[in-house]
Amino acid sequence: MLKKILLAVALLLLALLISAALYLNSLGILRTPQYDHEAPTMPDLAHPAILVLSKTNGYIHKVGLPAARDMLAELATENGWHLYQTENAATHNREDLARFDAVVWNNTSGDILTTDQRAAFKEWLQGGGQWLGLHAAGGDPSYEWDWYRDELIGAQFFGHTMSPQFQDADVLVVEAEEALTSHLPKRWRVTQEEWYAFDRNPRKTGSKILLVLDESSYDTEERFFPEPTMPGEHPIAWTHSVGRGTVIYSAMGHTAETYANDDYREFIRRSISQLVAR
Repeated sequence: MLKKILLAVALLLLALLISAALYLNSLGILRTPQYDHEAPTMPDLAHPAILVLSKTNGYIHKVGLPAARDMLAELATENGWHLYQTENAATHNREDLARFDAVVWNNTSGDILTTDQRAAFKEWLQGGGQWLGLHAAGGDPSYEWDWYRDELIGAQFFGHTMSPQFQDADVLVVEAEEALTSHLPKRWRVTQEEWYAFDRNPRKTGSKILLVLDESSYDTEERFFPEPTMPGEHPIAWTHSVGRGTVIYSAMGHTAETYANDDYREFIRRSISQLVAR
């Protein structure tokens, strides 16, 4: 009888492990990175031309990805931008990158570029490229590419709210006269978002901070993973130069509600408009 009980327990544990592995894999966790080596044939785009990359080799934001994709398409129609949206990271080659006035990484995750693609992207950005990163583009728990973490993003994702995961919080505008944020109230209440924290303040390495969190406005209790707080200022959107290029990063954007928020859509519209005008 004891052997039968132990066998049943072992089978149950095995089933639970398999189910957990399948669930994590469906989210993009524990996947082996898949790299793209053949770029698609691109149409000839009028300017301003914007490349939107949604490649995921890590966590898959199954709600945020399509919501951001739809928002960007709508903004493009409204503003006369010409978008090419793709999940193919082989678009990051010297010839194709030169076609675009700006590149947006839409909730990209995991290691997505080959060595040659990294070199082409870094050269493009430092030579005057314009880049916008949304949410997960700066939200990996670790990076294979130190330059991306330290020079492009400027901080390492450290954790996010989990008690509960999605919360209302007050976002504070750092510089009310900044062109990207002048439409926002000084204290901006944002509902139902996942709030990132980072291991360092990118202000210390030369970034202009655009938006910060008021940690007293939401629950920062630490349960297990992760740590949702930062000492001192808690930036969630910033901009800086990389060579002759420009980077804008926003840690907001996990939920569909954020991309439907008129104030946030205007922030993204202004960000892209500023990038393509450079």
